Amino acid sequence: MKLTDAPNIRDQDLLAELERQRTSPVLEVIVRQLEQKQARRDELAALPRDQRRRVVTAGALELSEPSKQDLRHIHSVLAICGLPYDRLPIEQREFERKQGNMALDVTAGFLRDPNGEKIHQPVPFGPKARLILMHLCSEAIRQKSPTIEIADTLTGFVRDMGFPKSGGKKGPLTAFKEQLNALAACTMKLTVWNGERVRTRSITPIDEMDLWLPTHPDQRSLWPSTVTFSPAMYESLQKHALPINTHVVRAFAGSARKLDLYFWLGYRIHNIEEPVTISWEALKDQFGSGFKRDRDFRANLARELNEIKETLRKLPVSVTENGLKLTPAEPSALALPVAKSVKPTLIPKAS
Repeated sequence: MKLTDAPNIRDQDLLAELERQRTSPVLEVIVRQLEQKQARRDELAALPRDQRRRVVTAGALELSEPSKQDLRHIHSVLAICGLPYDRLPIEQREFERKQGNMALDVTAGFLRDPNGEKIHQPVPFGPKARLILMHLCSEAIRQKSPTIEIADTLTGFVRDMGFPKSGGKKGPLTAFKEQLNALAACTMKLTVWNGERVRTRSITPIDEMDLWLPTHPDQRSLWPSTVTFSPAMYESLQKHALPINTHVVRAFAGSARKLDLYFWLGYRIHNIEEPVTISWEALKDQFGSGFKRDRDFRANLARELNEIKETLRKLPVSVTENGLKLTPAEPSALALPVAKSVKPTLIPKAS
């Protein structure tokens, strides 16, 4: 058999393997195997980006057990109370999200540039704000310090999440840094109530940030080099960090709602000891931003949950007439190492 008899093999690494095996007595078998591998790659390449990420991630999770190297973290408060999904008008300086007897209020702030001029920041929003928060929480835990060296880690993180690391006015790296600026400028307030008493805790994720202004005209946004969590935030994070799998996060890095759903499911499943059903009303409070009709929201949530279950195939969650039914499960169902971790909690209940 001649190597030219394998025209369906095109990728350079497969062609190189074919060349190495050209004198093999079972060359025909090797060719068929390489053609099958090429066909699988072609099928994946033809899929939309997000579906391709889900398929690749699901395959990788089935081939290997989750390890500590796959772990990232986010504060449990940020897992249960999400930020806006879309950009709010700059003049809208406040955002609230309620769920049951709990609410998260976010107030946008401002930063000053190196000349002392005020630059009003938007309310942090979208998937990049969530990914930045995860990155900061994870790095604070990994570096065992409230001060995180952003300049040395952010570019690699953006690349690992599947985004090109290009800067410029509209580049992903600039967009991530703009969300980091918005997070540094904002203040958050978490409130719980019970009809008789109310308890409020202010959360200032970032206490200090070292900023510089690039001279390149395409990069005229404040770029951080270091970020420091407030002492209260850092102490709270060490007690209430929610473990998540970096590969799963990458699979949903383009969707704020799916990231919220994944974080929330991780928190809820981590904290139940028997099956529980979350009502559609509570689910809409949590995830229903942008939907006017309940029917549309339910159909969308069911679709997004199915996409998450394409990746986490053991996820013990099902859609029912009354809402979502969650069942206790081992950490492996969430693509986490089996070692038992402390259950992350929120803030003390109003009592």
